[in-house]
Amino acid sequence: MSNQKRTALALTAALTVAMAGSVVLMAAPAARAEVVDVNYQCETPIGPKGAVSPIDIKSVKSGSGYKLTMSFQKGVSSSPVELGKGAMNPSAVIEVGGAETGKVQVSGPANAEAIPANTPIKISDLSGTYTPKKSGKVTFTAGVLTIKALGTTTTCTPKNSPGPSLELDVAGADGSTGGSTGGSTGGGSTGTGGSGSGGGELPKTGPLDSAAALGTLGGTVLLTGAAGVLWLTRRGQRPTG
Repeated sequence: MSNQKRTALALTAALTVAMAGSVVLMAAPAARAEVVDVNYQCETPIGPKGAVSPIDIKSVKSGSGYKLTMSFQKGVSSSPVELGKGAMNPSAVIEVGGAETGKVQVSGPANAEAIPANTPIKISDLSGTYTPKKSGKVTFTAGVLTIKALGTTTTCTPKNSPGPSLELDVAGADGSTGGSTGGSTGGGSTGTGGSGSGGGELPKTGPLDSAAALGTLGGTVLLTGAAGVLWLTRRGQRPTG
């Protein structure tokens, strides 16, 4: 095989590795989700109660924002009397941090079935909409839970400083990065919002660093390929004189 053909093959291999590394970086997840245990301490009409519930927050791109869904994997608080169908109405706050700060109000339907007395109250999925103003990484953490039933209000506050259940890499309307801004709205609609276009994908559990590490590996192989080209070129040269 001629030196020119060997050089061409080596260059082709190096370019292929470089393109593969770029594809890996482009495929890096723009969101990270994690189920977090939240220790809710509740102030009820009959005294304090508490329970730990794993909380999951998911996002789905919706227009210029994201629909957030907060899920409770275990019941919290309880009632000394049976709560009939439709008697309990839950709502909560999701704390926003990172590139911008604020709150997202989320709410859900009333209980579809009666809840027996002295039984942990299963909270339905709560949802609301977040629309970014700033660009960057934004975190979402479980905040205060409010339960209204039979004319009473129970407030449950996280006491264990839980970590974020969701992290999104978003693009705000102004295209700027960093900074903080806040705001909230009622009714489970829009929080920390204004108009804007968000970026990102559905959340995927796991660190974001793995894709970057693979991209670095692709760059290392690319350098190795370039060294091979240099070696082949030098090998093809014959001493003169």
